[in-house]
Amino acid sequence: MIAPTHKDKAILTCALTGVLTNPKQHPVPVTPEQMAAQAREAFNAGASVMHVHLRMQQEGLGHLPSWDPDVAEAIIGAIRAACPGVIINLTTGVIGPDIEGPLACIRRVRPEVAACNAGSLNYLKLKDDGSWAWPPMVFDNPVAKVQAFLAVMEECGVHPEFECFDVGIVRSVGMYVKSGLFKPSMGRPEYNLVMGVASGMPVDAELLALLPRYMVDGALWQSTLIGRAEIWPVHQRTAELGGMLRTGLEDSFYLPDGSRASGNGVMIEALAQCATRAGRSVASPAEARLMMGLATA
Repeated sequence: MIAPTHKDKAILTCALTGVLTNPKQHPVPVTPEQMAAQAREAFNAGASVMHVHLRMQQEGLGHLPSWDPDVAEAIIGAIRAACPGVIINLTTGVIGPDIEGPLACIRRVRPEVAACNAGSLNYLKLKDDGSWAWPPMVFDNPVAKVQAFLAVMEECGVHPEFECFDVGIVRSVGMYVKSGLFKPSMGRPEYNLVMGVASGMPVDAELLALLPRYMVDGALWQSTLIGRAEIWPVHQRTAELGGMLRTGLEDSFYLPDGSRASGNGVMIEALAQCATRAGRSVASPAEARLMMGLATA
């Protein structure tokens, strides 16, 4: 593959809020106003891309996901107003065959980018006592489901970001490209290497260094690292290897010194320092659009 050098600019993505995290326990934004304010802090710190999950807006239900297009429109509109030129990356992850909610949100807000979960995973976690943290489940993303998402993304002019939780899923993306499921009009093939899910790839710098060899030529890639202090050396390695950088309150609540983050802005500040130490500058939204093969704003 043609790998970027670490003199290339680094695109910073902020994962603002995630799914299921209880806002009564953690400083995650929920309302359009909160999402816009957190996005602005991250934008000021260098994030060109906002990865957006939607939450239910009713009192007491802010820990639950929403696929209401009206909620999507309100939240995305508030973020775009607060961060001129920002790139929106909308989640699409759902368990089961009913994908009408995510598709309706894509059609309503037409994000520049949408996550496309590229393969299935036994989504597992154990407690210290050996009991399940939640009932074992399958995060199911069969090819038919991937194809349905890609078809609507193509219809709406949306660039897919392939989320890869395991090595075989990374390899599958090449098949989507070669088979024509991913169209050249969708921009540059992009991989998101998700590390830290207990039953997926670990947060491991040595594994990270191997993965680009399994990507298609000319691909863009980033790492999503879930955990605490152990994620930051791997963020640094991502920057050194030429990958793009992502963090935020969806992925971690902890800064490099082990302290808890007060919000998304300080997380992105720490991420930008990883790029700087690797000799890379931070891409502006306009530069990020060019690097990803998106239309200019």
